[in-house]
Amino acid sequence: MVLSNSSYLLPHTFFLAGIPGLTAAHIWISLPFCFMFFLALTGNGVLLFLIWTEHSLHQPMFFFLAMLSFVDLVLSLSTLPKMLAIFWFGATAISSHSCLFQMFFIHAFSAMESGVLVAMALDRFVAICNPLRYATILTPAVVTKVGGLVVLRGVGLTISFPSLAHRLPYCGSHTIAFTYCEHMAVVKLACGATTVDNLYAFAVAIFLGVGDVAFIAYSYGQVVRTVMHFPSPEARAKAGSTCTAHVCVILFFYGPGFLSVVMQRFGPPTASAAKVILANLYLLFPPALDPIVYGVKMKQIRERLFTILSLKQMEPTSL
Repeated sequence: MVLSNSSYLLPHTFFLAGIPGLTAAHIWISLPFCFMFFLALTGNGVLLFLIWTEHSLHQPMFFFLAMLSFVDLVLSLSTLPKMLAIFWFGATAISSHSCLFQMFFIHAFSAMESGVLVAMALDRFVAICNPLRYATILTPAVVTKVGGLVVLRGVGLTISFPSLAHRLPYCGSHTIAFTYCEHMAVVKLACGATTVDNLYAFAVAIFLGVGDVAFIAYSYGQVVRTVMHFPSPEARAKAGSTCTAHVCVILFFYGPGFLSVVMQRFGPPTASAAKVILANLYLLFPPALDPIVYGVKMKQIRERLFTILSLKQMEPTSL
């Protein structure tokens, strides 16, 4: 009997395997995941509130920081609830369309995060290397256009991922060896030709990974070169403090991402616990740690937070 192609179309349901070999420890593994989810929601929510309510923070640098916090919130909400459902209740099933939606959100907002980091590097480059023209270069109109370009680029580069995965036939296992619907992890389940998917995914990874990192490295190279010529130690320390926060965030984002890509491309073909955990850290680390870094390293954020907390403490005594 010859099966029609419709028998091999996108299945109704996929299954997320969780972390291979550590199923019995899922409850314990969920604890740090849950804590990072709490940090991501609380920290990024507080940052957005502070930037929204404090007029002195309505500057290009904080506009990009607000974008970063929003992107981190979306990434957390797109992945963590389903991960925790897998760890706590064994709810591994996910409908194919939900899987494709999650795939789009993960890849689109990851691309946006990379774009925001490029925009923040541009902001620091102009602020430190060309401070007298900062207000005329990064006008509100320009900042809005940069933000819009970041969003359009993220969506434009990744909107093809779900459609490419949707057109493939799936005639074997429907179990995705991850805790979320990553594009290449889904494509590996297909029984048809996946050359187009592999080449496009590789091209996007190179464009974002190499292109964005090269621009960021160049920008901060020029920043360091300029800062070294500042006459006073105070000026060097002030510029260095802000840039240190950005560099930490960049390392949180690109470090696990680079290692994850290397393991996916050159590691063993079977999914290992190390692969999956590293892929999870790529999505969990930045949203959880970015607000902490900016809260500690950026004076304006720190002072605004302390002001709100001190006012809250004074309210009962004033009654």
